Amino acid sequence: MKSFLTLAAVAGLLSQSALGAPRFETRQNSTDWTTQEWDAIVVGAGTAGIIVADRLSEAGKNTLLLEIGGPSYGITGGRERPAWLDGTDLSRVDVPGLYKSIFGVTSSMICPKGVMNSYQACTIGGNSAINAGLYFQPPASDWDDYHPEGWKSADVKNATQRLLDMQPSVVEYSVDGKFYMQSGYDAAKKWLVEGSNFSDVTFNDVPDNKDWVFGRPAYDYIGGQRGGPTRTYLQDALKRTNFHLQTGVRVQRINHVAGKASTVTVTSNGSNIDISLSSDGRVVLSAGAIGSPGLLMHSGIGPIDTLFNMSAAEIMPFNSTAWVFNSEVGEGLFDNPNTFIELSGSTIESYDHDYNNPIPADRDLYLNHRSGPYACASETAAFWAYMPNPDGTRAGVQGTLDSSGYGAYTGNNTITLNVYGTSGLGSAGRVILTGEDYTPGPSSGIYYSDPRDSLNIATFIHAIFQALPPSTPDAPAADGLTPLNIAQNSTVGEIRTYITNPSDYAVGSVNHWSSSCRIGKCVDTDTKVIGTENIHVVDASIVSPLTVNPQFGIMIAAEKGAERILATW
Repeated sequence: MKSFLTLAAVAGLLSQSALGAPRFETRQNSTDWTTQEWDAIVVGAGTAGIIVADRLSEAGKNTLLLEIGGPSYGITGGRERPAWLDGTDLSRVDVPGLYKSIFGVTSSMICPKGVMNSYQACTIGGNSAINAGLYFQPPASDWDDYHPEGWKSADVKNATQRLLDMQPSVVEYSVDGKFYMQSGYDAAKKWLVEGSNFSDVTFNDVPDNKDWVFGRPAYDYIGGQRGGPTRTYLQDALKRTNFHLQTGVRVQRINHVAGKASTVTVTSNGSNIDISLSSDGRVVLSAGAIGSPGLLMHSGIGPIDTLFNMSAAEIMPFNSTAWVFNSEVGEGLFDNPNTFIELSGSTIESYDHDYNNPIPADRDLYLNHRSGPYACASETAAFWAYMPNPDGTRAGVQGTLDSSGYGAYTGNNTITLNVYGTSGLGSAGRVILTGEDYTPGPSSGIYYSDPRDSLNIATFIHAIFQALPPSTPDAPAADGLTPLNIAQNSTVGEIRTYITNPSDYAVGSVNHWSSSCRIGKCVDTDTKVIGTENIHVVDASIVSPLTVNPQFGIMIAAEKGAERILATW
């Protein structure tokens, strides 16, 4: 997710509320979905699963899309919202300025305990329904340097264009064409562009340039509301009679013999049901970088020690002769290491979106015109650089500026800089199963297990601090920004110590999970799980760590993955 508040995300995942069927009118397949044979069963109506299901049904495949959660956007029947949205067709999901509030209040859209040990969305749209909607095209180097043949930048070029044709990016968010919450942007531009030689660019106009560049964020908004695959691809799929979306369904396992799947066992309305594939049908897992490897393991596909442990605990219903040993299932799980840097300045005017009680003028501007501060999430600026390594490789570093302070630093003149490590990092963990139900979640060692990562990020922070005026929190700069939680004159070593020691501001989960079933290792270049015949994974699991926020790249992977599946059908 793209939230700077994920460090403060609710510690306990919340129980699921009653799930209702979407309210929109469709021509989707209305025959009893439990009794049909399906050409494609796609598990997870999230960022990738919606796209895959749309493209497979578009190609004529009888496609079932299963989602454990329920409504999200207003168009799906979602009605979770503050009172000021009553009488509209909007839910909290639709309003860009409300996205951070998901981390501080009860929501039925978050995965309940027992589904996964991580803060993730279980709802139509998945994480694309609760993130900030940041929408940056990955540079060509992300595909060329970190993905195998068949998935290089030239190979995903057409998939990228199909995505952009369906969901363009925007850099003007408010329908009235004005920019709001700009004091932080202005101060950061002066600091980085004028003071530290960053180039001022429009990111998606020059997607391959991510080295010392600064600019306004790109988002996936449509008409001042959240966009994403739910508002684009899903609406097309729902018009087809060979497509069916079913919510409130938990997939328990894929039933297969030595990798040849025949049915999928699901729990729906309290009953376990086996859903059948057609003779040449496919199962596509799009349950996310934690959920998809977990489901493979629960289906007898994964590392040998995990499968034997599950069998000994009587969790595994399969005879070992049907298992598929694949040590790469769950391996390489990645999340961006991040640090919050609180900044103050005399010209800063913090803006904090209020979920229940917006400023009346801002509320009315949004309701009447889809304009104003609520037409945009709180990220007002972004920037990137690469840090070179002695062996010729490089590590990506990203900064994202928020419109308000965080934690103990919430004064009126305070903003938050979130610094991520991105592509080229060496730190990663794996998906592990824990607890009586063997629930999937991240292992230890996700962040800074490779010491080179902390050195690169600390060196970057130190470098940009040199362009700030000398200051301390007690003696702030008269002109410019003053760091509050990391001293402006800190050494690289001091910064490195700060960012690697857990606190409210460092070493917390961003929940940008990816890379746990990588192409060429866990799945082949056609996205088929190695060792299986008709089981695929298409989601963040198969994508190597990207330089940018992951949503755009995951959507490219979904377009490309669907293309590869259809080419081998």
